[in-house]
Amino acid sequence: MPELPEVEALRGFLGERVVGEVVEKVYAVGVHALKTYEPGVAVLEGRRVDEVGRFGKFLGLRAGDVWLVMHLARGGWVRWSEKVAEAPPRPGKGPLALRVRLVGGAGFDVTEAGTQKRLAVYMVRDPQEVPGIARLGPDPLAADFTPEVFAGLLAGERRQIKGVLRDQGVIAGIGNAYSDEILHAARMSPFKLAASLAPEEVARLYELIGTTLRDAVERSRGLPLRDLKAEKKSGLRVHGRKGEPCPVCGDTVREVSYRDSALQYCPTCQTGGKPLADRRMSRLLK
Repeated sequence: MPELPEVEALRGFLGERVVGEVVEKVYAVGVHALKTYEPGVAVLEGRRVDEVGRFGKFLGLRAGDVWLVMHLARGGWVRWSEKVAEAPPRPGKGPLALRVRLVGGAGFDVTEAGTQKRLAVYMVRDPQEVPGIARLGPDPLAADFTPEVFAGLLAGERRQIKGVLRDQGVIAGIGNAYSDEILHAARMSPFKLAASLAPEEVARLYELIGTTLRDAVERSRGLPLRDLKAEKKSGLRVHGRKGEPCPVCGDTVREVSYRDSALQYCPTCQTGGKPLADRRMSRLLK
């Protein structure tokens, strides 16, 4: 799933190419993905794109007083083309959900792989009309995300720190992959209760949220869209690397499975050498 660094890279890539350009045609091919109907996507046609924005994991294009907002979910992606076909795409069972063609012929497709079909597209006057954006917590790369703000978010929070970091209503943009990476860098168990963190642990975790995300953004900056997913995978130290050696200590990276996801961690770096029980058992092995 694209998380904050990848969506930020998409924002930068599209911003360099579409801001100032005029939309010629918009095709909403995947009706399942369109979550709003008034205004319709055709309102973009003939308008100049003024900005490309990011809201957590949401990507948005503003043209005048309307926003095209997208959430790529698990299988979504943006594919740029210098020459988009002029013929309308055929609706069907393929991955194409939305096509935007600019005057001059360039443009992009929004696609979704797999069968779950969770990608979402909204046409709104204000991004806050999108329910997922309205509930977002602070952006961890924003100037107002201070150590004091972060400490306040964790105070009294009785959930495990992994779940807190992933909660978009607490902090916007961090998902399964980067929460694993942040906690590994912090040498912290994903099952540790957020409210139990000592002040020095909170301070270190705050610092590593910023450095982990900013480093990922920098690695992705300027890359072609087709290379962003590979860059994300190559830059991860524990997430998605079950059975591989930890790059810090050499211990074997282990996994805890959930119903529809999994986390990865290093026992030596994060849990004092003790393996975590399968999450369905809901406890740490003693």
